[in-house]
Amino acid sequence: MKRFAWFVVAGTIGFLADAGMLALLLHVSPLGPFAARVVAIGFAMSVTWAFNRAITFGRSRHSVLLEGARYGSVGLLSAAVNYLIYAAVLLIMPSVHPLAAVVIASLGAMALSWLGYSRFVFQK
Repeated sequence: MKRFAWFVVAGTIGFLADAGMLALLLHVSPLGPFAARVVAIGFAMSVTWAFNRAITFGRSRHSVLLEGARYGSVGLLSAAVNYLIYAAVLLIMPSVHPLAAVVIASLGAMALSWLGYSRFVFQK
């Protein structure tokens, strides 16, 4: 249960990194909400890998390169699910603010991330 609690902390930090980067990019760049979200997700994935590796799960038994590749593959799958939910919310309900759509999408992808990271990337 302690690991899951740290995973939630990592997810919260990742969410803040994602939402913060999205808000920043929407404010200071010409990127729209769809392109900006791609950049924000990549940034958040880097942040959560560092936290999960250092605190939540510890280093895996794999080399950092293999661990990174595994983390990236799970992260990309989770990010795809996250992005699809995000895009669907914005397309179905155009009046929803992009940051609200981030909340909905992030919660939707959380279970997939937990299973992938705990069972595939950092299994002991």
